[in-house]
Parts: sequence; C-alpha cells; structure tokens
Amino acid sequence: MPGPARSRDARVLLAGVAIDAFGTGLTLPFLVVYLHAVRGLPLETVGLIVAVPAALALFLLGPVGVLVDRLGPRRVMMTALAAAASGALLLSRAETAPAAFLARTLTGIAAAAFWPANDSLVASVIPSEQRQRYFGVSFALLNAGIGVGGVVSAVFVNVAHPDTFVAVYRADALTFLVPLVLLAVPLRHVGGVYGRATAVPTAGTYGDVLRDRVFRRLLMLSFVSSFVGYGQVEGGWTAYANAIARVSTRALGIAFAVNTTIIVLLQVVVLRLIQGRPRTRVLMLQAALWAASWAILGAAGRVPATPLAAVLVVSAFGVFAVGETLMSPTLPAIRNDVAPVALRGRYNAAAGVAFQLAHITGPTVAGFLLGANRRDVFIAVLVGGCGLLGLATLHLERVLPAEANGVVSERRGEGDARPHVHRRCG
Repeated sequence: MPGPARSRDARVLLAGVAIDAFGTGLTLPFLVVYLHAVRGLPLETVGLIVAVPAALALFLLGPVGVLVDRLGPRRVMMTALAAAASGALLLSRAETAPAAFLARTLTGIAAAAFWPANDSLVASVIPSEQRQRYFGVSFALLNAGIGVGGVVSAVFVNVAHPDTFVAVYRADALTFLVPLVLLAVPLRHVGGVYGRATAVPTAGTYGDVLRDRVFRRLLMLSFVSSFVGYGQVEGGWTAYANAIARVSTRALGIAFAVNTTIIVLLQVVVLRLIQGRPRTRVLMLQAALWAASWAILGAAGRVPATPLAAVLVVSAFGVFAVGETLMSPTLPAIRNDVAPVALRGRYNAAAGVAFQLAHITGPTVAGFLLGANRRDVFIAVLVGGCGLLGLATLHLERVLPAEANGVVSERRGEGDARPHVHRRCG
C-alpha cells in the first residue's frame, strides 16, 4: 500500500480516536453519581455494576485474541463499537439494577474486544517505523478528548435534572457510531484476515505466544508497569492523597487536570525527543519518573492537610504524566513489532490480560496496606516496584530485536507482513 494511502488511513483512525474519547469524557466522571444519586441504586450494588467490565475482560480477552486473528481486527473492532454504543444507550434508560448490569455487560464486551482489535488494526495499517509516533499522537488525542468531554459534561449535568445525565449517555452512544462508520466505509479495505491475501500462515495458538521468550519478558514488564501505574491511579493514588495527605477534592481535581494537560502539551515534543532512541531506555526513564512521582506523593503524606501537601500531590501527578508520555508510544510499538503478523490478536489480548490482572491486584494491595495504616510500606512497594520495572526493562533489552527496540527502522513496505519466526524461539 503506498505511503499517502496509509497516511490517510492513519488520519481517519485518529479522527475516530478523538471523537470516541470525547464521548468517553462526557460520562467517565459520573457513573457512580448517575447510578446512585440519579437512579437511586445502593452503593454496594453500584460497586458491583462498576466492576462488571473488568471482570468480564479476564474471561473474554483470550477468545477475543483468537477472533481478531481469525476474523481480522476491523470486524472485531466494529463489533466492539456496536456493543459500546448499545451499552451506553441502554445505560441512559436503566432505572433498575438488572438493566444497569446488562448495560455494563455490553460495555465489558466492548472493552475486552476493543483494545486488542484496535492495536492489531493499527499495526496492520501503520508501518513499523511510524507506529511509535502514531501511538503517541493517539494517546494525546485520547487525553484531550476525555478532558474536553469532561469539562462539557461538568458544566451540563445536574443531579437535580436526571435528563441531563440521560443526554450525555446518549451523546456517548452516538460518538461510538462515528468510528464505526469510519471503519465500515473509508477504512473498509484495512484490517482483514492476515493470511488470505499473503503467504503468512494463520495457524497458531496461545501456546506459541507463551513460548516466545521475548514476549514473556514483555508481559512481565507490562504487568509491573500497570501495577505501579494505572492500577493505582483510581485506587491507591487517590486514597493516599485523600486519606493520608488529606488534600481537598479540589486539589485532586486540579491534579487530574494538570496530568491531562501535560500529556496533551508534551506528547508531540516527547515523540521528537525519543525518535531513534532505544525504546527500552525510554521505558527505564519512565520507571525512574514514576518512582519519583510516588516518592513525591509519599512526601505529601508527611505534611498532611497543608498547602504544601496539595502542591506535592499535584506535582506528583504531573511527574507521573511525563512518564506516561514516554510509555504510551513505546510499549504498544514494541509489542506489535515483536508479534508475528498472524498472531497479533493473541499477543495484544495476552497483554490485555496482564493489564487487567494489574488493575485487580493493584487496588487490592493498596487497600490492604492503607487500610492497615502501612502508608510507608505502600510507598516503598511502589517505589520498589518502579525499580523492578527498570530491571525488567533491562532484562527485556538483552533479548529484544533491534527493530522492535526502535534502533533499526524497517523500510520494507509490505515486508512487515512476514512471519517473524526468529522472534518466537523459546
């Protein structure tokens, strides 16, 4: 496929990301408020409803990876978007717990299917040497869209007017339809089944995935990164800032706003700075920045309920954001360069399982340590985990092919579709 066509496809994909993210931002901050304060469901029930997608993902990611490889990522991604739109629309009408559970079940199916299909689709459209930049720009657009959507909904929704919540959930459903149409029409030529048009074999199992020693190390790195990173943001980070550092909810809101703003403003700059540098070294710097972020948060706990604590909490999440700009373009680029073409769906799904496990164990460990008043142990575990992340990255670097590490650019055009047999040896 010629370069200009691929550039057009990339722009269309990014347009879908931005619109989808805007819809997500409309509803992301308000699910608990909507179900509890507007629909009157008990908090215990709401907690179970909120957890449905994460629980479903653990069971569905394995089959999803197989479907992506057998049906092609575009079809699976379109199914995910349709399920997401249906879930958001049903949630806008949900007045009972069973209806809300059904809506979140559709959302869970969509979440499990979307990311393995999305990353596999990107890898099939974007050449290897451009993937790092694409993933970085996509991450910036994702944060920008969520931020703008959050601001719009914060101004619009009102608990005293339930119809405002119904409106934003219906708007969210509509935003899923836009990328669905983009995949159905202008992008209908991409993301098909890999083996049909090429000589690439389609046979393979999860056994082949787990026998790949490079990918096993990458899975460990992904789990540790998620455990000390996103697995703590909604649980441990917020709980420590609120209960230990005792900062106000306003300070927490400012911290999240600063985090998003830094990502949007710095991502493109960071992409230029890391271009051509070993991706593993970029990830080591990310680990160091996240360790510093947790240490700064720990310092906030030493001066609770003071203006300094608020400044430290905001600063910690700002430093964390810089680390995010380093991870977002590099980790998915490595994963999809390592994956054999015919097994990309399974590779991305396996990475999704590691991510979900970290999202379950991270808040669990945080809740246990903070609940037992082991605040210093909590910070030590996360700073130490960042050190382990750096070691895991160094361990990966020793076996990672130069191309996957971003050192050697591939300029073979469709040659990226060849089977990477040498990368799968155990």
